[in-house]
Amino acid sequence: MQEIGLAEAVKAIRDDLVRAEREGAGESVRFTVGPIEVAFDVALTREGGANGKVKVWVIEAGASGKVSQTSTHRVAFTLTPTLDGRPLEVGDRLSAPSR
Repeated sequence: MQEIGLAEAVKAIRDDLVRAEREGAGESVRFTVGPIEVAFDVALTREGGANGKVKVWVIEAGASGKVSQTSTHRVAFTLTPTLDGRPLEVGDRLSAPSR
């Protein structure tokens, strides 16, 4: 199982929003992105013994049985995307109505 850090998971969400914003630039129809609620099952591990660093990583779907030696938790939070302090907008095209 490959470990994915919580920051890396959030970065993937950010990268997708940036891509959507860029692809929608110049489109006449725009969408304001509202709050995004995310939840992850995460594992906490301590590296280097009692004084070592605690590491948080996202558990792959269906992998919770594989991390029985690790403390697992569910974390949920809301992300509110902004661009230069304003709500993020992405564009899309409307297709012509079918007849």
